[in-house]
Amino acid sequence: MNPVAISIGLLVCSNVFMTFAWYGHLKELNNRAWYIAALLSWGIALFEYLLQVPANRIGYSALSVGELKVIQEVITLSVFVPFSMLYLKEPLKLDYLWAGLCLIGAVYFIFRDRLA
Repeated sequence: MNPVAISIGLLVCSNVFMTFAWYGHLKELNNRAWYIAALLSWGIALFEYLLQVPANRIGYSALSVGELKVIQEVITLSVFVPFSMLYLKEPLKLDYLWAGLCLIGAVYFIFRDRLA
């Protein structure tokens, strides 16, 4: 199977765990001490790393570090926006569109040598 596709799939799954680790406690544990949230977040983050490390190792066989990082940022925004709207009940902001357009620019610049 294509290492780029495997890497992207693992990074998407990793980002779901990352987003819950970073922001899920804001909804579920907001009335608990911060260190309880931190310990739970670290536990969730373990699963993020169990997916992220192999994703980057597999992806690095076909992509540069810069390409991996830009892909990660695109995935992060793609996971974060639905999470913030559906789970945290945050409103959709036009700023997400502008951020996405900036990321499209980043994708273009980081991959433009491959496009030539």
